[in-house]
Amino acid sequence: MAVLIHVAKPKPKTKSGAAKPGSRKNEARLGLLKKASAKVAKAAAKLVKSAKSPSKAASKPGKSAAKHPAHPARPAPKAASAPVLVRAPEKPRPRATKLPPVGEPLTKRELEQILTPAAGRGVGGEGSLKGRLVVKDGMPYLHVVGRDKRELVFLLQGPDQEVLPAYLDHKVSVTGLIKKTHNYGGTVDVRKYAAKRADAEPAAEPQVEKLRFLSPGEVEQIGSPGMGAGMRGFASVRGALEMSGEDFILVVSNAGTRQQVTFRLGGKMPKSFRKNMGQPIQVTGVVHKESGWGGTIEVEGAELRPADARSMARDALEVLELEGVPGEGAPLEVRIGQALAVRIPERAGYTWAVEPTVAKRIGLREANFIASASGPGTREFFFTPRNPGQYDVDFFLAKVFAPAQVAKTQRLTVAVRA
Repeated sequence: MAVLIHVAKPKPKTKSGAAKPGSRKNEARLGLLKKASAKVAKAAAKLVKSAKSPSKAASKPGKSAAKHPAHPARPAPKAASAPVLVRAPEKPRPRATKLPPVGEPLTKRELEQILTPAAGRGVGGEGSLKGRLVVKDGMPYLHVVGRDKRELVFLLQGPDQEVLPAYLDHKVSVTGLIKKTHNYGGTVDVRKYAAKRADAEPAAEPQVEKLRFLSPGEVEQIGSPGMGAGMRGFASVRGALEMSGEDFILVVSNAGTRQQVTFRLGGKMPKSFRKNMGQPIQVTGVVHKESGWGGTIEVEGAELRPADARSMARDALEVLELEGVPGEGAPLEVRIGQALAVRIPERAGYTWAVEPTVAKRIGLREANFIASASGPGTREFFFTPRNPGQYDVDFFLAKVFAPAQVAKTQRLTVAVRA
């Protein structure tokens, strides 16, 4: 009897843990695989980047391997050491150790150009310079005081260039080929030099000031108001002789105005000149203009000039004489062509004066000093008005050598009629 045995076909074995295709478990695993591949790609990109920048890779070793233990990163290649910037030593400045051939000697004009700041560029020749030695960057320089008290700087070259820095802050005199290469200095190829300590010189003895004869231009400056203060010298000066107290004074210019220039006369001034007050004289001696408005003259000789006693004849003029300045009231009337003489008593050490502009406007011709045996004297102002109108004339009693210091003021109103 035949027996039928049914043998079942063995089912294909599946991987343990593998899910059936199309199941939810399979889709979840595929998603994990995609995420893992994306992370691996990102890690690979970081490795490439770290290989390009070795300094970053060296500062963060093993970071990608720690994140992804299943895919250990390959050991990064040894990063090249970062370049170290080393400052190159400064090149020594070129030193001129050979002297050039001897050139043409400098003329006075060329040497003056070399010593003038902002001039003489390109001028050169054989000559000498004196100055103070300084050292800069190991090189010797000579500081020379040029014209206008401004410093010029010259680089010292030649075989002695190594020795000269030892004479720092010494007074050095050099002889050689001088070249002015720029506006404020140049170079010197030193052939000879001499050095001396700055404090080795003995103290200079005070020099006695030598008097000199003043030139005609300087004499004119002495007689001009506000000019020539401090000038001193031997000269001959001409002016009107007056007195202030017991002192003789010489009025040189602008008599009777607040720009009057006056000198006190001393020395060998003859006392017999008291009878010649108001007359022009010429004195010779040592003139010292202490301020812009006067000074002193040590008289060596004096000479009268009586021919110039009056510069204007009064015989043909009708003169209105006024003693003192009246108080405020009606203006004083004067006709054109008529003269006006105002006499005001003075005080020792002071003199009467008017403003220069007013003196010109009303026609001041003379300001004469009239000596008095019983007092300091009287000042006479002589006017010849030429333009009609009404004018206020202020008279100032000011110090003789300081016209800005006023002690008293009086006003006279003058009406000039045609």
